[in-house]
Amino acid sequence: MLGQRSERIGFARLTLTMLLALASVAGCAKHNVTTHAPANPPAPQPAPAPQPGQSSASRPSGPPPAIERQPAVPGAYVEEGVASWYGVPFNGRRTSNGEIYDMHEFTAAHRTLPFNCVVRVTNLNNGRHTEVRINDRGPFVANRVIDLSLSAAQAIEMVGTGTANVRLEILSGPNPKLGFFAVQVGAFKMQENAERLKAQMEETYPPVSIATYDSANGTFYRVRIGRLPSEDAAQNLADKLHNAEQLTTFVVRLDE
Repeated sequence: MLGQRSERIGFARLTLTMLLALASVAGCAKHNVTTHAPANPPAPQPAPAPQPGQSSASRPSGPPPAIERQPAVPGAYVEEGVASWYGVPFNGRRTSNGEIYDMHEFTAAHRTLPFNCVVRVTNLNNGRHTEVRINDRGPFVANRVIDLSLSAAQAIEMVGTGTANVRLEILSGPNPKLGFFAVQVGAFKMQENAERLKAQMEETYPPVSIATYDSANGTFYRVRIGRLPSEDAAQNLADKLHNAEQLTTFVVRLDE
């Protein structure tokens, strides 16, 4: 009996000791736990701007904004007249200065301005303007002064109408007064016809030359009269030929 009582007392003491130990551990654990309010999430930062050379899918595309610059001669203008534009089937063919025509570039054809001359083109119907670089010859249509690329025509909102009244101002490039000029009096798809007109004109208006042009519509042989030191002198000859010979005439720059 005594042994059983001692055993029960010992068991009770062991149980008490274990309960005190558990309470101590629980107290320590409760003391060490701290509670913090959840931190506010960082505000979203704007996406970094694209660096030069990188592309952005959301960046708008289109013609570059026109640069506000003064003409080479303040207040002067090259000319006013009708502009047209050209795209397919000329796109991808060689221009008069040897480049490959890209209708999405800001270029144009002009009969007398030097190649690489930069010109501001203003649509007089709506006031919109853009800038183009001359790299081709034309247009050889009466009353038209410049042939614009598709992108340039879009920039001044004249694609739908096909033509527009415009003002041309020189911004930079070679001096347009320097050079030699001639009068174009005919363009033929048959070389024999060009040679015939050349022989006829040489009797009275030498010198006469034939310039070959490979266009989207085939090869043309252009008959040109004179080698004059100024555009004004060439225009006087053009007026004379028109009145005396009933010829359709265009003053053109002679490109070396």
